[in-house]
Amino acid sequence: MNRGLFRGRGLQIYTWLVIAWLVVPIAVMILFGFNDTKGRFNTVWQGFTFKWYGRLFEIDALTQALINSLVIAVLTMVIAGALGSLIGLALGRYRFRGSGSLNLVMFAAISCAEIVMGASLLSFFVTLAVPLGFWTIVISHVMFSISFVAVTVRARVMTLDSSLEEAARDLGAGPWATFRLVTLPMIFPGVLAGSMLAFALSIDDFVITNFNAGGTVTFPLWIWGVTRVGIPPQVNVMGTIIFVVGLLIAVSNIVVSRRRRNA
Repeated sequence: MNRGLFRGRGLQIYTWLVIAWLVVPIAVMILFGFNDTKGRFNTVWQGFTFKWYGRLFEIDALTQALINSLVIAVLTMVIAGALGSLIGLALGRYRFRGSGSLNLVMFAAISCAEIVMGASLLSFFVTLAVPLGFWTIVISHVMFSISFVAVTVRARVMTLDSSLEEAARDLGAGPWATFRLVTLPMIFPGVLAGSMLAFALSIDDFVITNFNAGGTVTFPLWIWGVTRVGIPPQVNVMGTIIFVVGLLIAVSNIVVSRRRRNA
């Protein structure tokens, strides 16, 4: 009994330590977005202020880097979401020659180190004489995120009740109508989850982007470039806004999912 109680408390302590490990850096980032710093290095608390929220877009290079990251992340979400969903649908629904190899390639892309993926893509672009820049970043992000979308959608497809699609076809619906009216609504939660995952992976990627960026600067690359001269408070503010928006999307998704289950 005492051993069980000790293990239970130990597990609780460990859980709270992990939560603290994850939350403390975010809390510090949010806090120092309100720091009334007087110097270049925003590392010492000097007072509370809202002025950095009013001067959020004061640094043109930082603003452009954030815009680049958001545009690239949205394009990655759309392209990887569409292609990955089709791959996940095919793998979850059909058995065909090469499906095993495709599964192996997808999980290899997920598990391989980012430096390997970045270097491989760089060699590919250099071999084909493709100029490095905005579109090579988009291609690179689609390449490493498409597997995450496919795996997510496949897991959703494998839980579907195929009798619903059969009933639609028996009632006269063609293949496209069956997919649009029956299959797509059923797999949409998986498509949305995979697409949002692709967006999150893209917007904060540094290693692969650094290999294939050329002259294009994204939000993570800009932050890395100014670490030696001091990170401005606007970085903390932008990070806070990105975190809050992501949190709101996650909470909204949970609320909608619960309403659907209760309906």
